Amino acid sequence: MTNSMTGFGRGSTEENGRSFIVEIKSVNHRYLDLNIKMPRNLASLEDRIRRALSEKINRGKIDVYVTQNIIASNDVAANFNYALADSYIKCLKEIKDRYEVRDDISVSLISRFPDVITLNQKEEDIETLWNIISVSLNAAIDMLVSMRQKEGLKLKEDILSRCNYINNHIAKIVERAPVLLVEYKEKLEKRVKELLNDAKLDEGRMAMEIAIFADKSNIDEEIVRLNSHIVQMKDTLELAEPIGRKLDFIIQEMNREANTIASKANDLELTNIVLNIKNEIEKIREQVQNVE
Repeated sequence: MTNSMTGFGRGSTEENGRSFIVEIKSVNHRYLDLNIKMPRNLASLEDRIRRALSEKINRGKIDVYVTQNIIASNDVAANFNYALADSYIKCLKEIKDRYEVRDDISVSLISRFPDVITLNQKEEDIETLWNIISVSLNAAIDMLVSMRQKEGLKLKEDILSRCNYINNHIAKIVERAPVLLVEYKEKLEKRVKELLNDAKLDEGRMAMEIAIFADKSNIDEEIVRLNSHIVQMKDTLELAEPIGRKLDFIIQEMNREANTIASKANDLELTNIVLNIKNEIEKIREQVQNVE
């Protein structure tokens, strides 16, 4: 199946006074690159999240964001650090006396100082947390995979359309190529006659020159290989596995054959046809870069 590497997925779960939101964004990348951002108390679940993603995604730069919200819980309590607050107040009074500034010490001021009031949360059972988070994670992964599949179908249709375009232009090359030899023979005979002032032509020498030209300009092998690569690409698009790297290799080979044909083309019309083919190959290459 042709899957894109671009997509987005989101899943949310609410249970036992907690809600978890998992968001996943993916773009194209040469390999599978996973980046996970989550609260520190969930860090031990990172490996499980990686495994869950690796089971369904093979390539792409994947950014995962896990958000935790505590709706209602008896496991969190605020603690007041008396000693630290005393120290802060002592420092403030010394500043007041030393610099004769207005005394504006207040409860709100003291409470904003670092670590005066802290939140303590009981250590939670990691399996319980995983059971809740995994629901959000799986929903996000399923949405992401679905979006990548839909986008992949569009990529497949576009690539197939361009392959058919190239096939049509190859047919034009096949039709044009034999004419080149006839035209070359006529031009060569005309030029030689002009140089020799209608003297008798050396038919053997003429035949040799034409044979050399025919050998140098022969593109039969390149046409066969280019057609073969297009068939390979179409067959690869039907495989039920990651195909991005294979398509990338095939497109390189297609470009190689097109370049060889262009170098052998001794004809403006043929050169223009090949340029159109190379243009389509480049467009296919751009699409292939986003195939998983």
